Amino acid sequence: MPEPLKAMYDLPFLRQFAAIVSSAWPAFPGEDFVRRATAAGWEELELKGRMRRITTSLGETLPPNYPEALDVLLSVCDRCGGFPYLFFPDFVETYGLDDWERSMAALERFTVQSSAEFAIRPFILREPERTMVRMAEWSRHGNEHVRRLASEGCRPRLPWAQALPPFKRDPSPILPILEQLKADPSLYVRKSVANNLNDIAKDHPDVVKAIAARWMGRNPLTDWIVRRGCRSLVGAADPEALALFGYEGTAAADLVAAAELVAAHPEAELGGSTELQYALRLKDEGAGPVRLRLELGVGYVKSGGKVSEKRFLLGDKRAMPGAGIQGAKRIDWKDLSTRKHYAGPHRLALLVNGAAVAETSVLLRDGAQAARAAGAAPARSDDA
Repeated sequence: MPEPLKAMYDLPFLRQFAAIVSSAWPAFPGEDFVRRATAAGWEELELKGRMRRITTSLGETLPPNYPEALDVLLSVCDRCGGFPYLFFPDFVETYGLDDWERSMAALERFTVQSSAEFAIRPFILREPERTMVRMAEWSRHGNEHVRRLASEGCRPRLPWAQALPPFKRDPSPILPILEQLKADPSLYVRKSVANNLNDIAKDHPDVVKAIAARWMGRNPLTDWIVRRGCRSLVGAADPEALALFGYEGTAAADLVAAAELVAAHPEAELGGSTELQYALRLKDEGAGPVRLRLELGVGYVKSGGKVSEKRFLLGDKRAMPGAGIQGAKRIDWKDLSTRKHYAGPHRLALLVNGAAVAETSVLLRDGAQAARAAGAAPARSDDA
């Protein structure tokens, strides 16, 4: 099993970072910083907890004056690039809310080296108009990382981040930024624009459908954004969204004569995988090809017993009436940073243009359940 992301914040990393800071500010108490960061409870902290502990340890060991402390971080940020250094913008979020102009300039710098998409959000909530004006300026910036921040930072439902309830209620402040970036040359930026649209679609589907209809067909780069930004609408078999992309609507039963979805084994163990085979045959009706979006829906059991469906794209193709389509898909039951798996029956569905045409299920067991089912005693924890 790969190491969790939080393991990147280990003693060698902290000491190396302390040495970088000391090279710019010799008074920095490097060992004291490391001791504070790794104090009681460090091992139990998850990724964001460790990141915030590093931030607060910096707040306790850098100059107590925010501008002076920020100047130290700005002097070394060009040597601290990549995901681990998200605590640079986190420092601004934690200590700089009352120094808006200085903090905006710092986030513009820091986002180039890591990302300020999380740190900008408290500023949006505190001073929405002022901050969104600055983000509109960033949307015209020469650096793709800054342009991406303009979009990613104001996503209403950014994962792992503080939500933006005002933008869930009214996304209109976001739209000028998306208009500016709708044909951005950077794929990094276009992905963010598409994800922002997808967020908005969950609360305001009509707004996104109107944007999609207006943008579609004007530029290949924009068409890519529209398709990705409407993925939840298409996945939900929204008739207008399906029509926009040339699908045949929600009446999959009128297209499909027969379909099946088969799991190689009806049970699986947490951490294992399941091999699936699917096949369908279209009805012998119609004169020309029809467009099909094939998806696998997996009903993941959550900790409280509720079920949350995630859909995986299997194919997007055109097929003639009477055609047969088949394929395979493997589902992994390994925990991810964004999804934890739980034992229980998991419903699987083959979907055509958003509608289920075949179903099966897999009983997911933990290791002890699997051992008991096989008639063997569970392994002792000290046998590893």
